[in-house]
Amino acid sequence: MLKILLYPFALLYGLVIGFRHLLFDIGLLPAKSFDVPVIGVGNISVGGTGKTPHTEYLARLFQDDFKTAILSRGYLRKSSGFVLADETSTFENIGDEPMQYLHNLGNSIRIAVDKRRVRGVKKLLKLEPPPEVIILDDAMQHRFIKPGVNILLTDYHRLYADDYLFPAGRLRDLKRIAKRADIIVVTKTEKVLSPLIKKLVEEKLSPQPGQKLYYSYLEYGSPVSIPSLKKIKFEKQYSTILLFTGIANPYPLKDKLRYHCRELVTLDFPDHHDFKEKDILLIKKTWEQQFTSHKLIVTTEKDAMRLINSPYLRLLKDLPMVYLPIEVKFHGQDGKDFNTQILNYVRESQRNSSIRSVKNKS
Repeated sequence: MLKILLYPFALLYGLVIGFRHLLFDIGLLPAKSFDVPVIGVGNISVGGTGKTPHTEYLARLFQDDFKTAILSRGYLRKSSGFVLADETSTFENIGDEPMQYLHNLGNSIRIAVDKRRVRGVKKLLKLEPPPEVIILDDAMQHRFIKPGVNILLTDYHRLYADDYLFPAGRLRDLKRIAKRADIIVVTKTEKVLSPLIKKLVEEKLSPQPGQKLYYSYLEYGSPVSIPSLKKIKFEKQYSTILLFTGIANPYPLKDKLRYHCRELVTLDFPDHHDFKEKDILLIKKTWEQQFTSHKLIVTTEKDAMRLINSPYLRLLKDLPMVYLPIEVKFHGQDGKDFNTQILNYVRESQRNSSIRSVKNKS
């Protein structure tokens, strides 16, 4: 009933964003291409598709052979303009996702934020040495740049084909823009995926000729103690686990943790939540209300990035708390085929750029 009531607002929203796409399609708004290989990673839903770990996957794919940069908007950061991340960066000035890239990838990758993506790419290319590959984080809606390869992510449990435009659903863009993607990755699947399920998904998404469809899942690493809090040894079973998250879709982590405790208690905060003192006190109070001796606090890697430099983290200093890192895995042959397609694009793009450079000099 609520969806029906919200549908007129979704229709109006669709008309607005449809008009914006039309301006790009007919050339009234410009889309710039660059000689450097540019790969866009994004979605058409409101978060929760696994964009951050897939971006990290790409960065690791390139880091040994190519000078690589990630350019993000830096959602909800308190800084403005172009910011190049370094060892002094915090999530306040670059955002939680770039902070996670910095924490996991270190100095092997250049990480920058800029709401104006064209300006951001131009500034990256002025660095010495300039990047040989640029990954655009959250790029499907940012059409001022035309990536060489567009990767669209969609959650297996909430495919964009089954969803509706905001506010009736969780789509932030029109379903038809999925046609602009070169690659569609169905994310957060089960670790065992039958050919029948893959066939049903493919029928729903109806990939265009030339579009490649791949399937990935998330694998959780060993728990990591929060920096500045006491280090603990993770055990396989607990009486109670308190999980708090500020991400769009925490269900995969909830499913995993249920195997490690008799009772899972959850505190769900909004996506990209900036934890304040009252939030930390709520976490501590909820912890104290669990009348078991064998208990643990768990959060996500992205939430941990927002907490590392928080002045309120000291309120949890005596409590056992960890985060679970995640990484992307592809099903079967998909990983090899995905890697080959992406690397072939980068190498071919670099060859074409070298040819153009020689012609221009002559």
